[in-house]
Amino acid sequence: MKATIWHNPRCSKSRAALAILQETPGVDVSVVEYLKTPPSRAEIAAVLAKAGLTPRDALRKGESVVREIGLDTSDDAAILDAMAAHPILIERAIVITDKGAVIARPPEKARDVL
Repeated sequence: MKATIWHNPRCSKSRAALAILQETPGVDVSVVEYLKTPPSRAEIAAVLAKAGLTPRDALRKGESVVREIGLDTSDDAAILDAMAAHPILIERAIVITDKGAVIARPPEKARDVL
């Protein structure tokens, strides 16, 4: 099975989710450091739809960028635009497989799509 993780190596939860994927037999893991290689707005929207989440569900509301840009956290289109422009706003880690996508918080949620 192939699994892709939108990963931030500085985040302990993201590292734990990656470890779960790497330790699971038969899982071929592709790591995307989304802060270095940001997904497009369309990619973010597609992954969130696959996960059954709204942009609001995947927004890191506590990031200073939210206040700095005056983001309207009730406007999903504005949130998607902001996530594309400032990928730090995307909750981490996101695990994507053919079975679906999840925000791996807690990291054990990664197993939900394996």
